[in-house]
Amino acid sequence: MADIMLTTKATAKGGREGHVKSDNGVIDLDLSMPKGDEIPSGVSNPEQLFAAGYAACYDGALNLMASKEKKKIDSSITSEVSLMKDSADGGVKIGVVLHVNIEGVSQGEAEELAHKAHDFCPYSKATRGNIDVELVVTAK
Repeated sequence: MADIMLTTKATAKGGREGHVKSDNGVIDLDLSMPKGDEIPSGVSNPEQLFAAGYAACYDGALNLMASKEKKKIDSSITSEVSLMKDSADGGVKIGVVLHVNIEGVSQGEAEELAHKAHDFCPYSKATRGNIDVELVVTAK
């Protein structure tokens, strides 16, 4: 592996109907398999955790790209992670839609920053070529 900058851990037990806990205890959640399109209250699932991580990482990359271009922005990212049928093997796969909302720049500038962030973001790099990721960019 390359020069490691950070290592963190989380332990899962019981799979999708189990429990997950981070090494520092901040994440300490029961998990539940979604029933259709419903997520039971009081529990989480791996897709929500992935959505939260991707949204945070991407927003950090977006703000870094804006600062490099000396643009002052206010942004929010909503990451939609979907489970979908995989026709290739009859199993299940995930897809992501990143809703990128940026204040302080034009629509064209927002789209340019969004694509630069997508090229830079570690989550985007990790998923590139593996899952479908769609960017929906809105300048305000």
